[in-house]
Amino acid sequence: MKVAFVTPELHSLVRRTNLASVAQDLARALRSANADCRVFMPNTKDVEQDKLTDLERIATVPVDSPQGRVVFDVLRGHLDGLPVFLFDQAQLFGGRHPYGDENGPHEDNWKRYALFSRAVLASFPSLDFPADVIHGLDWTFGTLPLFHQLHYLGRDTGLAAERAGTFFSIHNLAMQGSFEREILPRMGVPHEYFRLVDGVELAGKVNFLKTGAEFATVIGTHSPTHALKIQEQDRGYGLEDTFQRRKKELIGIHNGVDYASWNPSTDRLLAAPFSAKAGAAGKAKCKADLQKSLLLDGSDKTLLACHIGRWDADSGFDLLAEVLALVLEHDVELVAMGAGGEDITRRLRTIEGTFVGRVRIIEGYDAAAAHRLLAGSDVLLMPSHYQPANPLFAIALRYGVLPIVYTESGLEDTMPDAETAKDGLSFHFDPYTGDGLLATVLRAAQLHKDGPAWDKLVARALSQDYSWERTAADYLKAYRRVTRRIRGR
Repeated sequence: MKVAFVTPELHSLVRRTNLASVAQDLARALRSANADCRVFMPNTKDVEQDKLTDLERIATVPVDSPQGRVVFDVLRGHLDGLPVFLFDQAQLFGGRHPYGDENGPHEDNWKRYALFSRAVLASFPSLDFPADVIHGLDWTFGTLPLFHQLHYLGRDTGLAAERAGTFFSIHNLAMQGSFEREILPRMGVPHEYFRLVDGVELAGKVNFLKTGAEFATVIGTHSPTHALKIQEQDRGYGLEDTFQRRKKELIGIHNGVDYASWNPSTDRLLAAPFSAKAGAAGKAKCKADLQKSLLLDGSDKTLLACHIGRWDADSGFDLLAEVLALVLEHDVELVAMGAGGEDITRRLRTIEGTFVGRVRIIEGYDAAAAHRLLAGSDVLLMPSHYQPANPLFAIALRYGVLPIVYTESGLEDTMPDAETAKDGLSFHFDPYTGDGLLATVLRAAQLHKDGPAWDKLVARALSQDYSWERTAADYLKAYRRVTRRIRGR
């Protein structure tokens, strides 16, 4: 299976969102599963080219548009055996970040990614790579399936892209790439495609995410249940009708976790090892070690909660900040590792000084500290309003930590509520308010006092399988579905 894996980010080269980690881990897992997976990405300002070996310029790819010809230079390198093609175009991507800068998104993102998508489709002969499946990630490559249909699919051109199918992954449903309708002729797209049904239009604008969902051979999202949920009213961020019409082509696949990097049974950063097979006795030692090292004064009976991520509204931290003092007045400790604005950081430091021995603030992200923090924590606070693609929940389960999530975050189907489902793995809060979050934290703290019941939940969490090996196998099945649909046209 030959897979052209098209992404704006790859963790070792350019990191702007958690899409970078998902893209790199999945691409590597596909290679390990014997798929000929090759990464295609724009050569943006962030790309750390020194991480690539054998980097060389191997081809030029011209793209004709209504605004004239644009030429991409293609560089090929390898990232630990993973082939990577960098598409270099100084005007569109050189010296610029993938999405935007401190002033906001780049105004010509539509042009940048539309032309890059066309360059990918046109590049296969020059790169001697007849892809079976072209896998595009997120809104940036929403136009790729459209251009594939307009210029290749069923056109009897003899070009390599004609024989390929497209798989469109929706990583973040909230980020859609919406632009004014005037861009259509400048993209070379007939105006007849500006329609709601089987078209690029949503709410009077050209919507790149919707475009990918309308024209891809197969659409992917984060879990089988999530694929059903986003078809429901007000659950698909305006794309419910598209998902309902294309439900036969919509599938859900869980993201994986790098179990080699996140393995509590072999993690040398921990005070003691533990696992589903060996038992969780070592986790109690890790908790005691964490409490001692951070000068927390609670015992093993105290619920230890952690938060890892940005201290802002996007991560839901505003809800936690609203009720943090109330949380700490109960038998709960908190460690928050991340970064935020000066105001929130100053407020957290004030709370840390007020509740000495109950809360610790760690500014920035430290990978070693994250391992120890998860190993020693009981619950992970993930109060974001919407976050089905965040792999942190799976890492937490790997370390026996139970996430606290919003009932409609997109993770609720992956992790049933511990008190309402036989296979519960998390705690859900609703409504999406500070009080709602507080009530659920206290509910978790109360259950934590029942040692045997809590140990059963931890054992269930440790037994989950979110490995990339399993995920890669599911993607290969999905790719075969793509090729069958193309061959059956």
